[in-house]
Amino acid sequence: MASQRKVYIISGGVTKFAKAHPEMDFRLMVKRAYDYAMKDVPKLKPSDIESSRISYFSDHFARQLKAASMVQDYLGLNPKDSRRIEWGGATGGQAIQAGWETVASGRNEVCLVAGFETMSSVETWKGNEFIALASDTNFDYPVGGFYTGYYALMVQRHIYEYLRMGKFAGVKDERKAQRLATEEAKRVMAMVSVKNHVNALYNPYSQYPEKLTVREALGREMISYPLNRPDVCTMSDGAAVTILASEEVAFKYTDRPVLISGVGCGTDTMRLADRPHGKVPLFPWETAEYYSKLKYPGVHSFRAGRTAALEAYKNAGITDPKGELDFVELHDAYASSEVQTYEDIGLCRYGEGYDFVAQGHPFLSDVDYGLDLPNRGTLPVNPSGGLIACGHPVGATGIMQGVFALWQLQGSIGKHFGNERLQVKDAKRGLIHSHAGTGSSVTVTILERV
Repeated sequence: MASQRKVYIISGGVTKFAKAHPEMDFRLMVKRAYDYAMKDVPKLKPSDIESSRISYFSDHFARQLKAASMVQDYLGLNPKDSRRIEWGGATGGQAIQAGWETVASGRNEVCLVAGFETMSSVETWKGNEFIALASDTNFDYPVGGFYTGYYALMVQRHIYEYLRMGKFAGVKDERKAQRLATEEAKRVMAMVSVKNHVNALYNPYSQYPEKLTVREALGREMISYPLNRPDVCTMSDGAAVTILASEEVAFKYTDRPVLISGVGCGTDTMRLADRPHGKVPLFPWETAEYYSKLKYPGVHSFRAGRTAALEAYKNAGITDPKGELDFVELHDAYASSEVQTYEDIGLCRYGEGYDFVAQGHPFLSDVDYGLDLPNRGTLPVNPSGGLIACGHPVGATGIMQGVFALWQLQGSIGKHFGNERLQVKDAKRGLIHSHAGTGSSVTVTILERV
């Protein structure tokens, strides 16, 4: 990173995420987000944009091959350079990093990063089938693999590894121990669901704002044990746009650009059964002895997420993320994966994710959740509501995180949301995290106020 040019996000825009936007096709959705972003930087002209990186997950949802070219045309950006980015659930996060690369390399001064998805074009069962094609279609998919099943399996192992063999290791009766461990995990996951749905009440772009209690979350329909409906993201329509610029021109267009100070990327096997057991890649504050008995990563933890975080922290000079980050927007396709990701990106050690929630660390200080949270607000996670409450139009999701992080660091949540309830006070540094497949591809990007 030291040899690269500095890259800034100078503006962003988001459409409301919704079950469907029948009045708009994907081109118009992107145009609405693009127009919003351009209004925030009135000195920037369309002719100043030298390239685009346009992300969407599935040609099936768009019902259009080369849909990115359709967007490029609709925005009036021809005949300039453009690329389509696709990387499963991490498509939006990868698009931001692709935009960063084109500016950091010196190829362009200004790059538009845009993403969308129109998942309402098919029924939910067909959408789940399309999404399942992002798993190993040689093995996992043909034997009935769907994502709720994958994540239920992975969190079951996470519960066993960290609660059954940890907090409840002294319980002799195996069935009782596993039951107690699962009940605690479900309660904590319900707390995550409450947090994100309540946060979404104050986000006008969100799809599923709801005043929810832990009891209500636990009583909702079971989707794939132990995941209930409020624990699971749903299909969405939506678009998001960020505009990236070099240091040479960023301050020409705005006096509040946000620096991209660290980028990281990690990968893992597509087939779950191929995940190896080996040594835990350590953050500077961890020791090998602490994890000496842990079979890592197996299917309980996301090695790609840890790899991405290690690279991003190194680039950004972060040695204590819990102390040096002011907020995190992470890929919570499931409440369970939010807890797992706390550990992967070093907000706490492996095995401490459930207590991290129970203590209140990822909740906002000024929002009433109806919960007893002794350490609330230490490090807010998903103040936007995350995927399970804000929505998950896949190609737009990671870019949405970038837009909301930009507004947090500019201190302009009140301006864009119409209220300041979700504004993290004096935020200086944030993290955005995109996650694909069963943890097969992950990006982590660090953003800083300047």
